[in-house]
Amino acid sequence: MANFNANLLQFFMSTNIYVVIMAGGSGTRFWPYSRDAKPKQFLDVLGTGRSLLQMTFDRFAEITTPDKIWVVSNEKYKGLIADQLPELEEHQVLLETEKRNTAPCIAYAAYKIMKKDPNAVLVVSPSDHAIFKEKDFQEVISTSVASASIEEKLITIGIRPNRPETGYGYIQYLENSDVIKKVKTFTEKPAADLAAKFVESGDFLWNSGIFVWSIDSIIKAFEKHEEEIASIFASGLNEYYTESEQAFIKKAYSQCKNISIDYAIMEKAENVFVVPGDFGWSDLGSWNALHEIKSKDEDENVIEGSAMTYDSRNNYIKGKKDKITVVQGCEGFLIADFDDVLLVCKKEDSSLFRDFITDVKSEKGEKYV
Repeated sequence: MANFNANLLQFFMSTNIYVVIMAGGSGTRFWPYSRDAKPKQFLDVLGTGRSLLQMTFDRFAEITTPDKIWVVSNEKYKGLIADQLPELEEHQVLLETEKRNTAPCIAYAAYKIMKKDPNAVLVVSPSDHAIFKEKDFQEVISTSVASASIEEKLITIGIRPNRPETGYGYIQYLENSDVIKKVKTFTEKPAADLAAKFVESGDFLWNSGIFVWSIDSIIKAFEKHEEEIASIFASGLNEYYTESEQAFIKKAYSQCKNISIDYAIMEKAENVFVVPGDFGWSDLGSWNALHEIKSKDEDENVIEGSAMTYDSRNNYIKGKKDKITVVQGCEGFLIADFDDVLLVCKKEDSSLFRDFITDVKSEKGEKYV
């Protein structure tokens, strides 16, 4: 922690900051590298020696103590989490029994943490983001936490867009002199022409999926806008931290709707704010996103393994060290060679990966997905 200034460190350590890392995704758009048995958050995608989940834990260990970092994931990844994050106690790992998107995930964490510490401020983050300017990120989080701890605000972190990306949600904000800006609208994954207009206007941000709010604020928001979800998880207050918690969660998740926190709360609430951030962020949501941040050759090809290219540019080639991949005449392709799957497709077409997986599972068997 020596690389952070003393005032920032003192602020973090004097605040009841709890971090909730959402790690239940299946990483579909990273198939066949990411598999159902071991999704991308558990992989060393960036070649650092640490998985994306571990890197996320390391990042937040700079702003709070390990006992206040919690992970929410699917129960089938319990072993992977235990192996990769042995620092966590059993009660810090919240195991979902079914996939129900981010709203139930966040509600579960909020109600359980509320029982332990009703004065907590929550930072909620996906487990599979890359952040390259750690100090700038810390400052954005400290600004958000300071505001959320004294005012009833639901804060999301926004990213200055550098291109008309259609795979992200967009946040329009009201301009003012404050660092924290009132949110005007949310737009999920716009078409290319609309995304271009958003970027050109200058008053839209990408929605990073990172949130900051007090326990009180998010509980009130669930009670007002998603009364059914609030009721389900409030009914478990006597079950949390007991041997019957997992049985309760199995029943709770069977009753929950599948809905994101954006649709459930953020698009409905009036007290939603955004803090613009510029800290070298990537959501690593697809091969194309990974291509953007990886080192490239003179033809903009990312090459991992042993490969030779001819008249080919802007490709992601993931081969093997002991097997030569020869590529000619390709532009904008993903060529990914794994032991049991060879994938060749346009790397921008990440929306098709769900179809690939469905068809492969149906025709060739589950072991390939």
